[in-house]
Amino acid sequence: MKKRLFYLLMFVLPFQIYAQKKIENKNVIPVLAWMGVPAEETNAHRFQELKEAGININFVHYPDIESVEKALDLAQKNGIKILAACPELKAEPEKTVKRLMKHPALAGYYLRDEPTRTDFPELGEWARRIQSVDKDHFCYLNLFPTYASKSQWGTDTYREYVETFLKEIPVQFISYDHYPLMKNRVSTKDYYENMEVIASMAKKAGLPMWAFGLSVAFHDYAIPTLEEIRFQVHSILAYGAQTVQYFTYWTPVTTTWDFHHAPITSDGKRTVVYDRIKQVNNDIQQYAHVFLDAKVIDVWHTGEKIPQGTKRIETLPTPVKVLDTIGDGAVVSLLEKDNRKYLVIVNRDYKNPMRLTFFADDQVQRLLKDGSVVPAKAYANTTEVEAGDMLIYSWNN
Repeated sequence: MKKRLFYLLMFVLPFQIYAQKKIENKNVIPVLAWMGVPAEETNAHRFQELKEAGININFVHYPDIESVEKALDLAQKNGIKILAACPELKAEPEKTVKRLMKHPALAGYYLRDEPTRTDFPELGEWARRIQSVDKDHFCYLNLFPTYASKSQWGTDTYREYVETFLKEIPVQFISYDHYPLMKNRVSTKDYYENMEVIASMAKKAGLPMWAFGLSVAFHDYAIPTLEEIRFQVHSILAYGAQTVQYFTYWTPVTTTWDFHHAPITSDGKRTVVYDRIKQVNNDIQQYAHVFLDAKVIDVWHTGEKIPQGTKRIETLPTPVKVLDTIGDGAVVSLLEKDNRKYLVIVNRDYKNPMRLTFFADDQVQRLLKDGSVVPAKAYANTTEVEAGDMLIYSWNN
């Protein structure tokens, strides 16, 4: 009996074991900390802590250009970039840019957050003055979301707001914020509609899209769970975001908002959110080779009810035979890069797992979180996708 079992294992098992190969990933997704390490905390320890959280761009308002230069020097030593913001950049843009532009740790120049339509002419002129000296570093502006008011946009419609922005300001990317998660509910119906608008306009303009995940609690916004952070970050990546931004990293001190539980408290201590963004950032970097510089062919949704402003998947990509979800539904994004297609499936439910039935041709591979690649058929046709999580499949064109 033992002899028969030996031969059975020797000849049968090898056909059931699938080789795992790891992709050498030299790409790094830019991850920006809004209200990152403050000027008064600028030191090697804080920048190393930032880097360990998976963040590689620090943004904070510095009191003067000397503080920016100190941060640049320390950032360079710790593998971090700096988004420069100081009074001198506004008062003397050309002179300030000439002083900063050659520093290897410089990411770009911060201009404004959530400008209104009437701000565009001034911001356009400011950006052109900077770019007349330095064309290699970006000018940072971040747009309002769809749930802002007409008076905040300064236009009748959101599309007009974004279109006018692109016409009047020479930007290198489109950045916007939209925070959908409140205590026990999705705060807006237009989270994905906002993404659709920005992604389509970025594609038309030939510009990258940057987007946010909320990483701090305040008012009706609860302490972000791991699943909620995944939900936000995976969704924006599926829509083509080339930089992930977190609002905020350091807990802001303000009399207007009751901010709490950012990754770092106002007195410099880590919270549970620090470990959560660290885990998500580590996971997404395993897929950097998929998302960076990829072309978004199309994005669809599944589920009994799909989000406002989106479209339901009707025809599956050629190698895929079955794609069915049970639960709230999924984002399904088809990307293309280096003669390969990538199918990204994100569970839209940030509280519960989603049941996915997936069957495809033998050529289709599944990408794992540790960087490994295995045939999709190595897994059962029906599996679970954890709350807010994603699966990625790939095949040659």
